[in-house]
Amino acid sequence: MLAAGLKGIEQGYDLPREAEDDVWALSEAERRALGIQPLPKNLNEAIEIAERSELLAETLGEQVFDFFLRNKRAEWDEYRGQVSAFERDRMLPVL
Repeated sequence: MLAAGLKGIEQGYDLPREAEDDVWALSEAERRALGIQPLPKNLNEAIEIAERSELLAETLGEQVFDFFLRNKRAEWDEYRGQVSAFERDRMLPVL
């Protein structure tokens, strides 16, 4: 697993340019213009990105990678079944 973790160094992966501005103070359009990709908005988006990552799969190994994804999908399913305080406060008066 260590060898896979060093793949970027061994193969000379290019690092993205260092952010010189306060990224969170920029608008979405400004971040896009600078080539700054947004972080996933929720666990489901992160899982979808992880599923496509050959580097993550190679680094973790097939069994751990599959277990990790199954575990995160179960966590997302459990989370989606929860009613948040915002939903309760906003929707309960409607009922």
